[in-house]
Amino acid sequence: MTLKQLQYIVTVAEEGNITSAAKRLFISQPSLTSAIHELEKEYNITIFIRSNKGIKLTSEGEEFLGYARQVLDQTDLIEERYAGKESGKSKFFVSSQHYSFVVEAFVELIKRSGADKYEFHMRETQTFNIIDDVAHFRSEIGILYMNKFNEEVIKKTLKDNNLSFTPLFRAEPHVFIGKNNPLAKKRSLTLEDLKPYPRLSYEQGSHNSFHFSEEILSTADCDKELLVLDRATLFNLVIGLNGYTICSGVISEELNGPNIIAKKLKVDDYMEIGYILPASIPPSHLTTEYIDILKSLTK
Repeated sequence: MTLKQLQYIVTVAEEGNITSAAKRLFISQPSLTSAIHELEKEYNITIFIRSNKGIKLTSEGEEFLGYARQVLDQTDLIEERYAGKESGKSKFFVSSQHYSFVVEAFVELIKRSGADKYEFHMRETQTFNIIDDVAHFRSEIGILYMNKFNEEVIKKTLKDNNLSFTPLFRAEPHVFIGKNNPLAKKRSLTLEDLKPYPRLSYEQGSHNSFHFSEEILSTADCDKELLVLDRATLFNLVIGLNGYTICSGVISEELNGPNIIAKKLKVDDYMEIGYILPASIPPSHLTTEYIDILKSLTK
């Protein structure tokens, strides 16, 4: 096994196509195919499945890809530290439900990295996609919540994908409302208080099971329901229509402005918010630092 072969594997996985990967690597397609076959033969594994539609990672290939990325990241650090070699682009990918503290931590990580070149991805996405991103190494880490309602389903899904869950903090249920909402004068709210107002939720796509909902109490009866895909739209509708969304209550005025406020919701429930990682490989140095920042923001 060589570092060059590992780079080949990562590039082919990113391109999803041997031809385009070979062009990017400035080698011939037969040479690239041969190098991958040699590596598969050396470790007696199948990394890619090839078909007329392109190339796809196998399950053992996904695991191997995770290790390959780790080795290449560490090699870059060694070259930078001891050979004075200019580092390439720092890369980091996170998938998360819609939490402002996750974005705050992301911003802080970029500032701390001090990298001249970087490619960081912040994916605020649907719950199942978070799990799928981390399981298939499209993201190094995912952020989501569990509670007594969805815990069994989420834990099984994580186990099936060989992922671990580590809690960051337990939040009491809150609602986000606009500062001019008639309910803003109340110290805390009940579900009965919320009944006349539109409820905002994040759409979960084809995995629209209540267990994958981003909001707790998603099965509670509601006459006015609005589903959105992004946080900006949700906050605009919360303000414009006096709507609400059930949440953790953690919000950054610096990032989200002063027009959204959080009110405690009087219900017997909780949100255990934490991060998911691949169980089979150690986290990268950027992932470890990101976790430390998350902890400092949520303790």
